[in-house]
Amino acid sequence: MVDHEPQHLEEIRRRARVLLAEDDDELRRMLREALQAGGYDVFEVIDGGRLLVRLGQEYRSGQPEESFDLLLTDVRMPVCTGLQIVESLRLARSDIPVILITAFGDDATRARAERLGAVLVDKPFDVDELVSIVGRLLIRDRRARA
Repeated sequence: MVDHEPQHLEEIRRRARVLLAEDDDELRRMLREALQAGGYDVFEVIDGGRLLVRLGQEYRSGQPEESFDLLLTDVRMPVCTGLQIVESLRLARSDIPVILITAFGDDATRARAERLGAVLVDKPFDVDELVSIVGRLLIRDRRARA
């Protein structure tokens, strides 16, 4: 297999901050461990309400070095859904890359995620492939900002 990722991927991973929102404890732990093994800094929340609080803290801080580089969130969570969060982010003009994970990836959810510029990944998924998607989105985002 040919590696099409840039050689500076390690640098991107080392400095990338991923915000992970998942209400299933075991899945959240598994994702955290896989992302950390991939070199990412991972910050976790357990539901949509805590995700809103954490994002609010980030935007109020005004500290770019404390900003998250990517949001990885479940679609269905207590308090508010991942899709509602992404809609709020887009209304606030945030272009943070987003990966939505769901066990309920119907056509309407898929279309809504696409309109919001988010990647939708169906459960069950291959964790290594998900970590690879994270890397590709971060690279695409860095290129777009360059």
